[in-house]
Parts: sequence; C-alpha cells; structure tokens
Amino acid sequence: MKSKAARYLALMTMIAVLTLFNSVPTRAHDGAKDEDRLENSGVVARELMNIPDDIPQKLLNKADCVIVIPSVLKAAFIVGAGYGRGAMTCRSGENFRGPWSAPTMMALEGGSYGLQIGGQATDFILLVMNRRGANAILSSKVKLGADATVALGPFGRDAEADTDATFRAEILTYSRSRGLFAGISLEGSTLRPDNEANQRIYGKKIRAREIVLHNEVAVPRSARLLLDTLTQHSSNRS
Repeated sequence: MKSKAARYLALMTMIAVLTLFNSVPTRAHDGAKDEDRLENSGVVARELMNIPDDIPQKLLNKADCVIVIPSVLKAAFIVGAGYGRGAMTCRSGENFRGPWSAPTMMALEGGSYGLQIGGQATDFILLVMNRRGANAILSSKVKLGADATVALGPFGRDAEADTDATFRAEILTYSRSRGLFAGISLEGSTLRPDNEANQRIYGKKIRAREIVLHNEVAVPRSARLLLDTLTQHSSNRS
C-alpha cells in the first residue's frame, strides 16, 4: 500500500499537470480577446475620425498620444468597480516626433459616476496633449484629475484648439454613445498599462515605455487600422 507521502505526491503531480494543460487554452483565449480589442480600437478610431465636426485637426496634430477604449458598458461601471480595456499609441521617440508607435494595451478603471452614461455601450477616445501626461501614464497608474489634468475635448475641425481649458489640460476626453459623439468627464478614474495583455500580444514581458517610445517590438497586424487611421488624420511632425 502506498504511503501517505507517496499518495500526496501523486495527487500534487496530477493537479500540476491538469493546471498546466488547462492554462494553455485560457492564455490563448485571452490573447485572442486582446487582438480583438486592438482591432476594435482601430474601428472606433476610424469611425469617430470620420464624423463631421469631430475631434479638431489642430488638437490631434498637437497630441503626443491617443488612447482608444472601445465598447465600455455601464453595467460594468458600478462605482469603484468599473473596468475597460483598450490601446494607447504615441508618436515614437523620446521627443514624440516620430510616426505612431506600436500600441501598449491599457486599462481604464472607474472611480466616479462620470463613467456611467445611459446604459449602453460607450466608446472613449483620449488625447494626451503633452510629455508630462504621456510619461506619467506610461510609467504607472494615474488618477485622472489628480495625477494628470483632464478636460472635455472641444468639437469641430475648425474649433479653437488653444482655449484655456484645452491649453492647460494634459488629457482631453471624448466619447460616443448610441451614435452620439460628446465630451465626457473621467475625473476620478484611473489609467494604467495592461502589462499582462502586453505580454500576450508581444510574447514577452515588456514595459509600456519600451513598446511605445523605443520601438522594441513590431507593430501587430491587429493594430494596423488604428495606426493607419491616425496617420491619415494627423500631420507628420518629423
């Protein structure tokens, strides 16, 4: 008869093997969802950039980075428990003057009622307007309105891009809900790089800063629509 120690060892071995085999499909499923988020981010960017009287051209040209969070649902945004995922791309290089970079995956976590709109799916686009805001977001979690100043983005291709609010804000926020394009306050919410999703997308542990600023990885195919859309609608700084 096997000793208790031998039976225990056999049980632990079986559990370890089952855990290993069960984790592989889970990682594959999560990776597919990450790819879908990148593709959806491109679709959202293209649709919103093609809306008449959309994000002013001057502001997009001034932005160092763009964050797209597609299809956030109110049901997921009970105060303190909200969660949305998307992607962030920046003009590459330390001086933010290069072409739009490979994206880092991002997480938006709700901390205020500003995220609770209507009850239907809502898409978000955030323009990061200066290096301080970009560096803060790429380094760690930031609280909007506290660690980074945030304002509602103005509309219209010919809208004045140098009003007091937009001039001071580090991040300008836009949303689309039921086809209606509008500004929305995200004060109290937090933004952070989604490092686990980045590892699944790029196949290795890598920091958001290395992805976006240092060209450490190739652009995923699922991100091409996002980058092509931004390139089409913004001027080249180089």
